[in-house]
Amino acid sequence: MKYLFATGGTGGHINPALAVAGYIREKQPDAEILFIGTKEKMEARLVPQAGFDFKTITISGFQRKLSVQNIKRNIETVFKIFKASSQAKKILLEFKPDVVIGFGGYVSGPVLREAVKLGFKTAIHEQNAFPGKTNKVLAKDVDAVMLTTKAAEKYFNSKNPCILTGLPVRSEIINSDKDIARAELKVDDRPLILSMGGSLGAKAINEAVVELISKTHSSGEYQYIHAMGQYGLWVPEKLKEKGVDIEKEKNIRIVEYINNMDKCLPAADLVICRAGASSISEIQASGKAAILIPSPNVAENHQYHNAMALVNENAALLIEEKDLTGEKLTQTVNEILSDKEKLKALGDNAKKTSIIDSNERIYNVIMGLLN
Repeated sequence: MKYLFATGGTGGHINPALAVAGYIREKQPDAEILFIGTKEKMEARLVPQAGFDFKTITISGFQRKLSVQNIKRNIETVFKIFKASSQAKKILLEFKPDVVIGFGGYVSGPVLREAVKLGFKTAIHEQNAFPGKTNKVLAKDVDAVMLTTKAAEKYFNSKNPCILTGLPVRSEIINSDKDIARAELKVDDRPLILSMGGSLGAKAINEAVVELISKTHSSGEYQYIHAMGQYGLWVPEKLKEKGVDIEKEKNIRIVEYINNMDKCLPAADLVICRAGASSISEIQASGKAAILIPSPNVAENHQYHNAMALVNENAALLIEEKDLTGEKLTQTVNEILSDKEKLKALGDNAKKTSIIDSNERIYNVIMGLLN
């Protein structure tokens, strides 16, 4: 069987596609799997690293803010779309896939549109509670629309009923044990706060967490693991200015990026983070109480909708970035960690909303198209 995946741009699109492709490879070792992406974005590195064949097309997105420069860019994008469609058609006719699956990003548009025109079986997966424009348009023509959360269903006018599959989560997180994780991290019985703002770092979250740590560390009541990100390397110095020397504080760990999330997340009592689809799915799978701070700088404000899908189930708390201050974050953290029943309820409700067999569900949808 031949499977073609179209996705790119961010890890939130690429990693779930790689997880599904890996699951297909486990089930069907002789399957031929090809990814289509762009040569400039993360997929050009991540897909080959995962051992999958990779081809590229030339595509970019439209700029929403009006300016002379953006108008020029949008004109260029129109020409790129025509070129991308031609490139996609050529790859499709050469590879002749049994099914084409789009996991979002600009690249999905021309590939799935051409696949539909050529009569190939098609499916898309939407990671967010508020769908991207590309997927909303594609849903009218593709054979299957798969959703991470049921909250997205109302935004689709799809040819066939949408199917709830969830988002693939690493088995290491699904099968993790809190006590074992804490022992490996050498974490004691005090509450552990895990905070992060993405691989680049979120300035607003970094600033608020600096205030949180500086206001609460002296009591020794909490333990902290904070990922400051590539653009947050100023955090240790800022903490030092506020009287917190992380080299001397054993209960504070500040890192640029968390490489052992399969240990840190299970060990945590409270998580502070953005509301990307992957982060939320991991929080759900591990049953953690969370304070979600959606990025306001994403298409369609989709992180806010992702967060609200949990908030409406009493499975997380929300602080919008415009309302975020160190004082507010500290107050919220203290309130949650001092109320064990609320802390447990948030975590339990998050767990109830999780879907831990996403790979299998998605695989079954794809197989259903081929029967």
